[in-house]
Amino acid sequence: MSDLLTYTVQNKVATITLHNGKVNAFSHQLIDDFNAALDQAEQDQAVVVITGQPGILSGGYDLTVMKESMEAAMALVKKGSTLSRRLLSFPTPVVVACTGHAVAKGAFILLSADVRIGAEGPYKIGLNEVAIGMVMHHAGVELARARLPDAYFNRSVICAEMFDPKGAVAAGFLDKVVPEDQVLATATALAQQLSQLDMRAHKGTKLKAREAFLATLDRAIELDVGGSL
Repeated sequence: MSDLLTYTVQNKVATITLHNGKVNAFSHQLIDDFNAALDQAEQDQAVVVITGQPGILSGGYDLTVMKESMEAAMALVKKGSTLSRRLLSFPTPVVVACTGHAVAKGAFILLSADVRIGAEGPYKIGLNEVAIGMVMHHAGVELARARLPDAYFNRSVICAEMFDPKGAVAAGFLDKVVPEDQVLATATALAQQLSQLDMRAHKGTKLKAREAFLATLDRAIELDVGGSL
């Protein structure tokens, strides 16, 4: 489907594998290709599994764009936030097989999914924006506020604390950690189980449960338009 990601579907499970350089940076093109893959998953009526390369889910946004100008950075951030919003309201379950590091936008992808399986290993997961001199965008704050336990929200968003995979379970970025060589198989088996759900009921319940949050996220994305990091 793309030079930046691969889309495969089998047994009602669509797997989106990111392979955009060493850190799977989220660029405009990767987000466009990601949305095209989600369009195909909707047509296939498949449960979605998102995964990366060995050792990395994603290291965040494309730094070339982020350093270009404030306007360029905010345009990319808005596009990425809109992708997260789509994942949170996707009509079928979304599972992430986190193959390693998940930093900044990589961690936000975890917070945008329904179920997150992580790989054991010396990996870092979290939101490092404050540590690298960025004020967290409104949509990022609201996404973290909704998905992280209160005890970890300040530590993650305001203090940029990073977690190993087991710590990321407690912090709310992951649901389960398995040996590295089992992470994709575990996520795929779970997706196959989830494919047995009544998808009409799943979609309706997801939208009802997240209605207020999605409205808040929509407002936050609009606040970020023309804003600054």
